[in-house]
Amino acid sequence: MLEHLFARINLERGEIDGAPQTVRRLSDLKEVFADQAAYAEALAQADPVLYTVSSVEPANGDGQMHYGLGVLMPGKVGDEYYMTKGHLHSWRPAAEVYIGLEGEGVMLLEDENTGETRVEILAKNTVVYVPGHTAHRTINTGSEPLKYIGVYPSAAGHDYAPIAEKNFKMQLIDNDGTPTLIERRK
Repeated sequence: MLEHLFARINLERGEIDGAPQTVRRLSDLKEVFADQAAYAEALAQADPVLYTVSSVEPANGDGQMHYGLGVLMPGKVGDEYYMTKGHLHSWRPAAEVYIGLEGEGVMLLEDENTGETRVEILAKNTVVYVPGHTAHRTINTGSEPLKYIGVYPSAAGHDYAPIAEKNFKMQLIDNDGTPTLIERRK
């Protein structure tokens, strides 16, 4: 945790100075990719860092906010783009705002109650609003690291279990150079 309420974002290094950083490697995302054969083949070659998140939690309690800087690398496993694990918020009504800083990608959003799925562009100078009760996953569709800030209530928490159990019902693949949303392959 930072000792004060000011933080400096270092986009070149992809971190917030003084903030703890979570690092996710390919081996951390075993159940995320639908094509398990392509996943096993990719992992046999290397275990690259897929993404990092530097988190700042300056205060907790009613009305307080947390934020983080995410950096998602470009690449693919089979025809699926590199992506984050995805999560719901532990406190389901919590919304989140993502602000694109560099790179090209999308947010995959799935309403927990209706199952409605949509894709929103997340790129430099864009903002994506993630409503409460919405599972969300960041996907890098470009050739450079996708860098973004996420801002959320301090009470939001992260619940990865529902996604680990059933994943998203849709997936984004590279279809001859075009990002295409399809039903998840089993």
